[in-house]
Amino acid sequence: MPRRPLELLSLGVLAVIVAVCLMAYVAEYIAADAILPLILAFSGVWIVVVAGIRAVSPQKYERSAFSTFGWGIILIAIGGAWFLAGINLLYSIALLLIVIGVLAIAAALRLWRR
Repeated sequence: MPRRPLELLSLGVLAVIVAVCLMAYVAEYIAADAILPLILAFSGVWIVVVAGIRAVSPQKYERSAFSTFGWGIILIAIGGAWFLAGINLLYSIALLLIVIGVLAIAAALRLWRR
């Protein structure tokens, strides 16, 4: 079975994410300090999509779909917390704690089913 070119696809998606965030900054939809958090959060969304692709057709010697999904959610949470830090730092901390707690519960339930 031929390998899926996810690396090249991910590079292209990252280029599109960066371009869209830069265009949103130039059009004054977002502030300059929001560019990196949004790039990080949207990259996390892409990683969640990659996890879905991996769940449908897993490859040998590849990170599991659950692990990839977890990393994607963590990137979304870090980007969201960074974005919210400008509003209120407590929102950022609460978001990170909620995401870490939910991921810990999901991992525990996943191991419990086995």
